[in-house]
Amino acid sequence: MIRKYMIALATAIVILDQWTKMYIVKNFNLHEARPVIDGFFDIVYVLNPGAAFGFLGRLPETYRRVFFIAVTILAIACVSYLLMKEKGMKLRLFSYTLVLAGAIGNFIDRLFVGKVVDFLLFYYKTWQWPAFNVADIAISTGIGLLLLDYIFIKRSTNENNA
Repeated sequence: MIRKYMIALATAIVILDQWTKMYIVKNFNLHEARPVIDGFFDIVYVLNPGAAFGFLGRLPETYRRVFFIAVTILAIACVSYLLMKEKGMKLRLFSYTLVLAGAIGNFIDRLFVGKVVDFLLFYYKTWQWPAFNVADIAISTGIGLLLLDYIFIKRSTNENNA
């Protein structure tokens, strides 16, 4: 039963991610920024050729595209396996679902655009966080929850068993 909810959640995240990216592409010019909270948060349209924070973004396009598509397929396969293998840990299932949905969302961009559409930009004066998207939020949240699960929940379970 819970797996149906995880499939629904993943589907909703992928749809939201792709819808928001489609909206940005249709309504913004590349590199256009529109302030939402002046001096703190803009909606922008940028294309990220690399991974998180532009990692490997300077590789030649042919290599970069093949590399990221292959790595994403491998990641999707691994997370899917972990999802199927996981039995009772609801937080872990939820975390894997978020990571999987985010990976699929960005994978769709890599397949059809060749780069990932990013549009959420937070900044303060001269400091700015790299632009990101809904898929990135899902991946980051999923990984954060997994870390919490492995560090704190697993530790407290082991302490209770001792």
